Amino acid sequence: MGIPRYIVAGPSEMLAITGNGISEILLKKKHFLWPLQKCTRLDISPVNYSFQVQAMSAEKLPFYLPAVFTIGPKVLDETNYESLIKYAKLMSNSDKQSTHIQDLVKGVIEGETRVLAASMTMEQIFKGTKEFKQEVFDKVQLELNQFGLYIYNANVKQLVDVPGHEYFSYLGQKTQMEAANQAKIDVAEARMKGEIGAKLRDGETKQNAAMIDAETFIISTKRQGEGKKEEVRVNTEVKIFQNQREAEVVEASAFLAKKKAGWSQTARLAEVEAEKAVAIREAELQMEVEKKKAFVETAKLKAELLTKATVEYDIKVQEANSELYKRQKEAEAALFESQKKAEAQKANADAELYTRQQAANSELYAKQKEAEGVATIGKAQAIYLGSILKELNHNYTALRDYLMINNGMYKEIAQLNAEAVNGMQPKISIWSGANGGESNSGGEGGSGLKDVAALYRMMPPLLETVQEQTGMQPPAWLATLPHHK
Repeated sequence: MGIPRYIVAGPSEMLAITGNGISEILLKKKHFLWPLQKCTRLDISPVNYSFQVQAMSAEKLPFYLPAVFTIGPKVLDETNYESLIKYAKLMSNSDKQSTHIQDLVKGVIEGETRVLAASMTMEQIFKGTKEFKQEVFDKVQLELNQFGLYIYNANVKQLVDVPGHEYFSYLGQKTQMEAANQAKIDVAEARMKGEIGAKLRDGETKQNAAMIDAETFIISTKRQGEGKKEEVRVNTEVKIFQNQREAEVVEASAFLAKKKAGWSQTARLAEVEAEKAVAIREAELQMEVEKKKAFVETAKLKAELLTKATVEYDIKVQEANSELYKRQKEAEAALFESQKKAEAQKANADAELYTRQQAANSELYAKQKEAEGVATIGKAQAIYLGSILKELNHNYTALRDYLMINNGMYKEIAQLNAEAVNGMQPKISIWSGANGGESNSGGEGGSGLKDVAALYRMMPPLLETVQEQTGMQPPAWLATLPHHK
């Protein structure tokens, strides 16, 4: 017996013990290792695996998905003991940095990522990166559970274009051009608002200056008229009238100037607005023209393709309907003929079955009656034979002889024997020895030799008779018969 050793695992290690006294695998951080027991140290620290998975979306657009997964076995507790047992059984003999482990993890991640990406569009993958990552995480974790591995962290990087399929590059250029066009539109709108505001302020300034000049002139004229009213009373009314007329003229002029300024402002504003509106409208119309052209070309192409497809579809439908109608009619005719044949066969079978049943019933009735007659005759014969046997004092031999004589069996046997020997031409051969079959020896010894000699004398004629009747030759070792010509 060896001496037990006390083994302690490192902070990131577990001890897997097998051997004597352990039914399967025992996981410990420290253990007394007894003789006939084996201990393996399991490194349970997680490892980073970097991949660049190539997948394809539902629109059949290929892309690269760079991903970094941090994978390793879980720390031992009550909830994941079975998981560590699986890891110890399946992965303990492999280095976590080995190609075997990397190929295993990469195969699981690539398979689940491709299946999930094939069910989503590129827009869904791009906008729902978080959901896509979680979906890949859950499915990969489900597959890795059977190896006792756990995903500590999963980082899915930005999607990358496959060379020759620059989807994301074109998408970025599209977004950039849309932003640039929107900026140009904003600058044009700001410039238009600035020019319109400047013209509006200039017109308001001119209107206010004309109004102030008119009011000042009216007030000055009134003051002068009031100062001279005392000096020239005669001409006061005339002057007042003239001043009033002049004031009305000035007021009308001021009003006219104000109106002219307003009209000028409105005209300029209208001109500016018209110019800008014309430019904007030209751009919009040009855009609409391009859209209409594209729409017309698209509609024309669609119409041509749709017309061609519709014509082909109608032709195919008509042909299919014709073929279907033809096959339906043939099937209906065949079905009707089969039904009629089946009905006729069924009627014939029913008639034949009825006939057979009636014949069977008649035959059964006849057999029953015949059996009843035979049974009755048998019972009568049994009673008759019993009475005869009783009269013969139960002598079965006398009964047999009586029955054979009564039924004429001796006569039939004699007739059969006569027919059997009729036409036979038996050949009688007489063989004798030199002394006529007699032996001169006397006593018991002489009698035995006589019997043997008689047996030997009987065999040649017997074998010859067999040869003549059957054509069979005796074996060479027994006897050789002479050939008769």
